[in-house]
Amino acid sequence: MNMAMEAIQDTVDTVDTAIAPNPERTRLEDLQVQRGEILVPAAPVVENLPLGAAQTSSGRISAVRFLDEPVEKLPFDKDDLIRLDDALTFGTRTTGVKFTIYLGELGDNANDRAFDLLDSLDDPDHSALIAVSPGERKIEVVSGAGVVGKVGDRICQLGVTAAVPAFREGKLIDGLVAAVKVMSAAARPVGH
Repeated sequence: MNMAMEAIQDTVDTVDTAIAPNPERTRLEDLQVQRGEILVPAAPVVENLPLGAAQTSSGRISAVRFLDEPVEKLPFDKDDLIRLDDALTFGTRTTGVKFTIYLGELGDNANDRAFDLLDSLDDPDHSALIAVSPGERKIEVVSGAGVVGKVGDRICQLGVTAAVPAFREGKLIDGLVAAVKVMSAAARPVGH
C-alpha cells in the first residue's frame, strides 16, 4: 500500500458516531445510528504514470495533453459533422422518417446485423438505417415497418447507389450525405 492510501486508511479506519439521547425527544425521534467501520476499497495502483497524469480515487487515469503534442486525427472534422447533421435533420423533418447512420463492423451477415441495429433504435418502425462498414467495404440500408411505404426496398437501393461512388473515392461523409439526401428526396410526397 502506498503512502497516500495509508493516510486515507488511517483517517477512515474506524468511525465511531454516537449521539447522546436528548431527554426532550421521545424515543421515536431519537436518531438511529450504527457504529462501525467505513471501508474504502482501493483501486489497483498504476505505477509509472507519465508526466501530467494522475490516478483518481476511482482508479481512472486523468491526464493532460501538452499543447505542442499532435492530436490524432478524428474521423470527421466539425464541418463534415455539420453537413451530416444538416442532411439527417432535413431528411427527418421533410419525410417523418428518422434517418440514422451506423459506422462499424457488420460481420458476415450484414443484412441481419443492419436489422438488429435498426431494432435497437428508440423508434425502429419509423426509422431508416444506413449501416456502413468501411473496413469490410459493406453498406446496408434498411427501414422499419412503419415507413416501408415511404422508404421501401427501391428507395433503400437508391441510397446505396448514391453513396457508393463517393465511398469508392474514399469520401465517407460525401457518400453518407448523398445517401440521406437522395433517400429523403425520394421519400417526400410530390409537391414538397
